[in-house]
Amino acid sequence: MEAKPSLRSACPVPACQNKLSGQIPGELGLLYRLEQLGVNDNYLIGSIPPSFGNLTKLTNLQLQTNKISGSIPREVGNLVNLFVLMINDNILTGSIPPSLGNLTELSILDLHTNRISGTIPQPFGSLRSLTHLRVFNNQLSGSLPQELGNLTKLAALDIADNDFSGSLPPDACKGGVLQRLVIANNHFEGPLPRCLKNCTTLFRVRLEGNRLQGNISQDLGIYPNLVYMDMSYNRLYGELSQDWANCQNLTILQVSGNQLTGKIPTEFGKMLQLGVLGASSNQLVGEIPRELSGMSSLFNLNLSGNRLSGMLPSEIGGLSNLQVLDLSDNILTGSIPPQLENLSKLRLLDLSKNGFNGSIPPQIGEIQSLQELLDLSHNCLTGEIPSQLASLTYLASLNLSHNNLSGAIPSSLASMISLTSIDVSYNNLDGLLPPSTLFQNAPAKWFANNKGLCGDVPSLPACGLVMENDHDSRKHHVIPYATIPLLGTFVLLVISIIVIVMLRKKKSRKEEDGEVIIGDLFSVLNFDGRFAYRSIITATENFDEKYCIGKGGCGNVYKAELPTKQVVAVKKFHQMEEENFNERSFRNEIQALMGIRHCNVVKLYGFCCSARCNFLVYEYIERGCLATILHGQETAMELGWDKRTDIIKDVAHALSYMHHDCNPSIVHQDISTNNILLDSDFKAYLSDFGTARILKPDSSNRSTVAGTYGYIAPELSYMTRVTEKCDVYSFGVIILEVLMGTHPGELISSLSTLDSPGTLLRDVMDKRIPPPPPGIAKEVVYYFDKERGRERRGKGERKGEEILIYHPNIGYD
Repeated sequence: MEAKPSLRSACPVPACQNKLSGQIPGELGLLYRLEQLGVNDNYLIGSIPPSFGNLTKLTNLQLQTNKISGSIPREVGNLVNLFVLMINDNILTGSIPPSLGNLTELSILDLHTNRISGTIPQPFGSLRSLTHLRVFNNQLSGSLPQELGNLTKLAALDIADNDFSGSLPPDACKGGVLQRLVIANNHFEGPLPRCLKNCTTLFRVRLEGNRLQGNISQDLGIYPNLVYMDMSYNRLYGELSQDWANCQNLTILQVSGNQLTGKIPTEFGKMLQLGVLGASSNQLVGEIPRELSGMSSLFNLNLSGNRLSGMLPSEIGGLSNLQVLDLSDNILTGSIPPQLENLSKLRLLDLSKNGFNGSIPPQIGEIQSLQELLDLSHNCLTGEIPSQLASLTYLASLNLSHNNLSGAIPSSLASMISLTSIDVSYNNLDGLLPPSTLFQNAPAKWFANNKGLCGDVPSLPACGLVMENDHDSRKHHVIPYATIPLLGTFVLLVISIIVIVMLRKKKSRKEEDGEVIIGDLFSVLNFDGRFAYRSIITATENFDEKYCIGKGGCGNVYKAELPTKQVVAVKKFHQMEEENFNERSFRNEIQALMGIRHCNVVKLYGFCCSARCNFLVYEYIERGCLATILHGQETAMELGWDKRTDIIKDVAHALSYMHHDCNPSIVHQDISTNNILLDSDFKAYLSDFGTARILKPDSSNRSTVAGTYGYIAPELSYMTRVTEKCDVYSFGVIILEVLMGTHPGELISSLSTLDSPGTLLRDVMDKRIPPPPPGIAKEVVYYFDKERGRERRGKGERKGEEILIYHPNIGYD
C-alpha cells in the first residue's frame, strides 16, 4: 500500500515559500497524475480554479498563507484521495461546500483564518478518517452537526472565534483520542459533553467565552496529559476538586467568571508545573491556603472578586516566580505580610477592596520589579505612606485611596520617574505635595477628601497659609511651596522638537561652539546639564579612542566617569556629509526611550545636540554585548545554562513590555546579540534603539528594511510594513544562538520546512560547557523545541509568541 503523506509534509513541492504572485492558473487542472501540490506562503491572489476537481489522484493540497479570495469550489469534493487539505490564512468567503463530505480519506482539514460563513455541513459526519479539523477565526454560525460524534479518530477540534451556537455534540470525544478541544469565544450553551469526563487523552482544552453549563465537580475527570485548561466566562458551577492536583502537567488553569463555590483545595500546592491560576469572579470562600506556596512555577495568581476571608498567609512570599498577584475584591483581613518583599519578579500587586488593616509595610518598596500597578485602595490601612515606596522606580500606577492614611506625602515620591498616576484620595493626609510635575499637573480627584493637603493643584489650598491646629490651638506655618524645575514629559517633548529643528538647520547655518542643547531626561546626573556636557568631554578627553568600548554604523560608544564617580556610556554619532540616517537614528533613540521604563531596557540619561557633536548618555552596562561574550572561548564558559535561560527570559520580558504594555507599541527592528548587553550579574538589557519605530494606529507604519543580516525574518526583507513580527523572528534567532553558542545560520532554513529531517538539541547545543542539570535541561529543551516548532509553523504564527517564552510548558494555541 502506498504511504500517505504525513503532517510534516508542509511543503510538498518547491513552489511553497517563494515570492509567487498573480492568480493560480486553471491549467494546473490538466495535470491529471499530480499527487501533491503546495503553493503555500506566497502572494497568490484570485480564486481557486474549479479545474482542480480534475486532479483526482491528488493526496496533498496546500494553498495556505496567500491572498486567495472567492469561495471554495464544490469541485474540490471530487478529490477523493485527498489526505491533507490546507487553505487557511487566506481571504476566502462563502460557505463550506457539502461536497467536502465525499473526502473520506481526508485526515487534515484546515480552513482557519478566513472569512468563511454559513455552517459546518452535515456530511462532515462521513469524514471517518479525519484527525484534525481546524476552522477557527472565521464567520461560521449555527449549531454543530451531531454527526461529528462519528469522527472517532478526531485528535484536534479547533473551531474557536466564530459565531457557533447550540449545544456541543454529546459524543464529540467518544473515540477516546481527542487531544485538543478548542471552542472558545462562540455562543455555545447547554451541558458539557458527557464523554469529556473519561477523555484522558486531552492535552489542551479551551472552552472560555461561551454559555456552557455544568457541574465541574462531576462532569470533569483526571487528565494526566493536560497542559492547558481554560473554562472562563461560562455558567459552570460546583467546586474546585482536589483531583485537579493529579494533573501534574497542567500549566494553566483558568476558571474565572463562573459560579464556582467552596474552598480552594490545599492539594493545589502540589501542582508544581502550574504557571497560571485564574479563579476570579466566582463565589469561592474560606482562607487562601498557605500550601499554595508549594506551586514553585506559579507566575500569575488571580483570585479577585470572590468571598475569600482570613489573613493573607505570609507563605505567599515564597512564590519566587510570581509576576501578577491579584486578590482584590474579597474580604481578607489582618495586616499585609512584609514577606511580599521576596516576590522579586512581581509586576502587578492588587490587594484593593478588602479589609486589610495596620500600616503599609515599607518592605513593599523592595519589590523593585513592580511596573504596572500597586493598588492597596479601599482597605483600612493606617499610619503614614512609607518613603521607601520611592524605590519603585518602574511603577506606573499607585493607588492608596480610601484608607485612613495620615501624615504628609513623602517628598521622595517625586523621584518615581515612571509614575503616571497616583491616587491618595479619601485619606487623612496633610502637608504640601511633593515638588514634581506629576503632582503639579495632577487632577484634583487624586487628592480629594483629605484634611490638610496643599499645593498648586485645583481645589487644594495654596501652601503658605496659616492653619489652625484643632488639638492645641497653636498656629503653625506651612512651609512655602518651593518649585523645583524638573524636566517632565512636556518639557522633554519640547526639547525633542528643538533637537529635530536644530539637526535640520545644522547644514544651512554655522553654529557657535557654545550653542548646545542638553536634555537631562531623568535628572539622574544631579548637576547642571551644561556642566554635564563639559564633564563628558573632559572625561573622554574629547572622545579619545582609548575610551571607546564599541563601534557601530551610526557612531561609537565611550566609557566616561563623571565627577560624581558615576560611570556612564556615551554614544557619539558620526559627523557625516549625508546625515539623514544618523539624524533619524539620533531622534529615534530619544523618542523611543522616552516611553520605555523597563528593567531589561538600557536607561537613557540624557542627550546633547551641538555644532561639535551629538551624543546620547546611557547607564553603563559592565560586561558589554552578548555577542562578544557568547562567541569568545573563555567568556562563553562563564555563561552556564542557568544564565543562558535567564538571558532569554530577560529579552522576552523587554519585548513583551514594548509590544504589549507600551501604548502605542514600540518595535525595535534590530534585535541581535550585538544589541543585547549584560551587566555584572549577567542580567540582559536591550540597547541601540536607532531603528526603533513607534507603531501608530492611524498610520500605515511603513518603513525601509532595517536590522542586522541573519536576524531579519525572510518575509520581512521584501515587506515595507513594520510589525512586532520582525522583533519576534529575531528573538527566535537569539534563542537558538544562545543555546548553540553561535549563530544558527543554515539551521534556520532547515527548520522552516516541515519535511526536513528532525534536528536534535544534543547535536547543536554549545559543547563548550557541560550539559545542563536536569532542572535546567527541561527548560533548555523547551526553548529549543518551541523555537524549532515556531520556525516550522511559519510566519503566520509568530506575532506575540515572545510572551509564551516566559515560563516553560505553556502551550501554544
